[in-house]
Amino acid sequence: MAGKVIVHVDLDAFYASVEVRDDPSLKGKPLVVGGEGRRSVVAAASYEARKFGVHSAMPMMRARALCRELVIVAPRMHHYVDVSRDFFRILGRWSPLVEGLSLDEAFLDLSGTDVLFGDAEAAVAALRRAVRDELGLACSAGIAPVKFVAKIGSDFAKPDGQVRVLDGAVQPFLDPLPVSRLWGVGKKTEASLTMLGIQTIYDLRMAEVSLLAHKLGPHAAQHLSQLAHGKDERSVVPDRDAKSIGQEETFEHDLSDHEHIRGYLLGQAERVAARLREAGVVARGVTLKYKLRDFTLVTRQTSLAAPSDDGEVLYDAVCALLAANPPRAPIRLCGVSAHKLEQRPLPGLFDQQRADANDKRARLNAALDGIHKKHGASSIMRAKLLDLGARQNVADPVKPKG
Repeated sequence: MAGKVIVHVDLDAFYASVEVRDDPSLKGKPLVVGGEGRRSVVAAASYEARKFGVHSAMPMMRARALCRELVIVAPRMHHYVDVSRDFFRILGRWSPLVEGLSLDEAFLDLSGTDVLFGDAEAAVAALRRAVRDELGLACSAGIAPVKFVAKIGSDFAKPDGQVRVLDGAVQPFLDPLPVSRLWGVGKKTEASLTMLGIQTIYDLRMAEVSLLAHKLGPHAAQHLSQLAHGKDERSVVPDRDAKSIGQEETFEHDLSDHEHIRGYLLGQAERVAARLREAGVVARGVTLKYKLRDFTLVTRQTSLAAPSDDGEVLYDAVCALLAANPPRAPIRLCGVSAHKLEQRPLPGLFDQQRADANDKRARLNAALDGIHKKHGASSIMRAKLLDLGARQNVADPVKPKG
């Protein structure tokens, strides 16, 4: 990984920051984005709210108890998607290698771009200025030779800053940090490492892998040991090179109405299809995913008759999967993903009738993509999605995000 320049960019308190940007009267107030129902959670919290101990994924009732002056704003997911698209377009001006992790964060590979943009720190500073100037939002960034160190760097840079860890400084940067900073170390793993006397990344780096394997298992032991040594061989993988492209939503209230579920699947299928087209790829397979009330996860896959980047084709496939595998209980999450990706085929490879039909759908999709790019994701949509939006007071999707 020598010579690599990996950047992790993260919009600060994304949902909350968008709400403050759009309504300046909210500036300086302890603000959270989320629902007000009995099962609502905090989707995002402003830094003013965090001073009271409020954080994302916290039950709203708890957040209210911590801060009596809390301002609660309902989530506007379509609007956040619009802002996210603009954010990713800005990132794309600095590198074609952009790997989105969520609406508001991504990895970029800036290796070899110094001829175009100068030193990495100057390039990232310019990128962050562009985000502020064009979107009115602050973002933080970490720069490092490997992905997970860049991610830690961006965490350290919050809010509205940047941190660079040079090739020769990775180990000194990591060693004093608690092991909880490493990907894959949750509370259970941290407790197991503490029992071994391992509290810092330095402790972990010095530990024998065989000792770790006895407590954590061979795979986890090897993985964590590699990270402790600053090793992370993963490359930045943009959508066009990804193995799958997906979209999912968690609901404030469980859903049992299949028509309502299909409405969300339609919106997800359309967004996945738009990402396929933007990446210049088509899918040969589709996956339906849903999580039951008791957190049981169900996934079902199917192959398409022909590779496609069309939302209607993806939607028909997941609806067939839903009909063949109906949930046995209300669901709290559903999602659509496309897999078996390949480059979009050249025209003329199918029989004429199919080519004509595909061309008509392609022109329609291109027109929709153009409208969305110019006017936003919610500017034009299927009538069924409009009906869904009118009923979202029943089940607003809430994706916890800090």
